[in-house]
Amino acid sequence: QVQLVESGGGLVQPGGSLRLSCAASGFTFSRYAMSWYRQAPGKERELVATISSASSSTNYADSVKGRFTISRDNAKNTVYLQMNSLKPEDTAVYYCNAEYTRRGGEKSTYWGQGIQVTVSS
Repeated sequence: QVQLVESGGGLVQPGGSLRLSCAASGFTFSRYAMSWYRQAPGKERELVATISSASSSTNYADSVKGRFTISRDNAKNTVYLQMNSLKPEDTAVYYCNAEYTRRGGEKSTYWGQGIQVTVSS
């Protein structure tokens, strides 16, 4: 049974920090690219950050570059999102995503249940 379980969300003041974790099970974690997405009320889900299977590359949305850092520990089957200098506009439900593309192009994609991050004074 595939599971992606997010933790570490909550309420934080502007300028503060949070670290999200996503613990994976039920699939070969080290083969999958991992991403964090977020969805704010009334908005579409957007990609925040992606890390390749071997941590050789990362990509970030322009809105979080220099403030957020994605990392992974393949030994622990866990991906992290360190969020610094948080702004009210970072308020959203954050989702963990796993994706693997086979040679023929078929993709396997898994999602976590989401975790709330609220940035407010």
